[in-house]
Amino acid sequence: MSSPTHPHARLTTGSTMRHVVEMTFAGSLGLIAVFAVDFLSLFYISLLRNEQLTAGVGYATTVLFLAISVNIGLMIAVSALVARRLGAGDKQEARKVAASGATLGALSGLAVSLGMLLFMPQILNALGAEGPSRPVAERFLWIVLPSNIIMALGMSLSGILRAAGDARRAMLVTLTGGVVTAFVEPLLIFGFGLGTDGAALGTVVSRFIMLLIGYAGVVRHHNLMARPSGEDIARHFAPLAQIAVPAVLTNVASPIAIAFVLSVVRQFGPEAVTASTIIDRVIPLAYGVIFALSGSVGPILAQNYGAGRFDRVRQTLRDALVFAIGYCVLVWIVLALGRHQIPALFGASERTAEFIRLYCLLGTIAWFFNGLMFVANAAFNNLGHPLYSLVFNWGRATLGTMPFAVIGAQIDGYRGLLFGLILGWGLLGIASMVIAFRAIAGLEARAATAGT
Repeated sequence: MSSPTHPHARLTTGSTMRHVVEMTFAGSLGLIAVFAVDFLSLFYISLLRNEQLTAGVGYATTVLFLAISVNIGLMIAVSALVARRLGAGDKQEARKVAASGATLGALSGLAVSLGMLLFMPQILNALGAEGPSRPVAERFLWIVLPSNIIMALGMSLSGILRAAGDARRAMLVTLTGGVVTAFVEPLLIFGFGLGTDGAALGTVVSRFIMLLIGYAGVVRHHNLMARPSGEDIARHFAPLAQIAVPAVLTNVASPIAIAFVLSVVRQFGPEAVTASTIIDRVIPLAYGVIFALSGSVGPILAQNYGAGRFDRVRQTLRDALVFAIGYCVLVWIVLALGRHQIPALFGASERTAEFIRLYCLLGTIAWFFNGLMFVANAAFNNLGHPLYSLVFNWGRATLGTMPFAVIGAQIDGYRGLLFGLILGWGLLGIASMVIAFRAIAGLEARAATAGT
């Protein structure tokens, strides 16, 4: 039985595909801006033509990706709960959830940055950072990591805006930060001669800009945040943690998988490692739309779930699946056609370029199945099954990655490693979508039973 439509729940009416496209493209522009910060940092440093500096920044941004993954988990939680409250027509409670979620997100961001600074030697050891590139990575992280609390708060505000269906302002939070980076970093790196320090400082500046834009949208425009209170934070801690903890653990799975694949890639020489550093900056930009899909589709699912519109929940999942597949096909074609230009952009050696070209042809195929899992994650995180998301993502990072990557590399080198990832991620991606549709059917059945 469906609930009446409320004025603040704009995603419960109209074409679900239109909402999917609108929310995802707006969200992707903002998220791509976050990834662009890493990409531009590496690109600007590569212009200095010092591979040790490039490798050092590459290691540092890998660590920062881990911190951002934690922030995204908190963002997913606050976005899901705020969207459900808006879908049910309770804006006052949505404002309180927003305040509690943003506060907990900021505290989490602070804890993560302190933990990473404390255990930085162990983290860099695990990544294999050594030689002249290691002090570059350490200095970069000492500058950027303290601003993670600002990044976490800005991302929480962006999630609250998405929960309200305001895709444009959610996009501006991170897009503006990316634009600022594009202009500030080269000025600091080359104009003031700060090198990698300039890249790090530019990243910090962009995070403060994100926070200001997010605050203006959530507080001043939507009035969607109450004053934080200890009572509300204590009351909302459990429901937020129920989504956030599995979501954080889910997001952490991806950098763990990346680190493992990198350990396998090292056997093919330093050129393969350099290629992986470049690929790891290109892929988030190319597939930023897919990264954004889970967070952008989530509010659509959550609002309709809160309103009891299971027909629209199911249709949203179908539309997101079609969208993901179509987009992944398009990106595969673009990267395959541009496989010669990408290594040239970074001044890669011929051996490094060979690895990049091979990945553009084969490795990107695995993203067809990653797209399926991102769609399934949106359903799991916003429909009360975050543990499913945790199981599938860690399944992909371990059983779907480790044995397939190792065996594939033994059989056919780097090409075999890529084929192994295609097979492993394919099995998990297809299974996750099957379970997602079954989860919706189960929720609908329980709702029907409760209404009789």
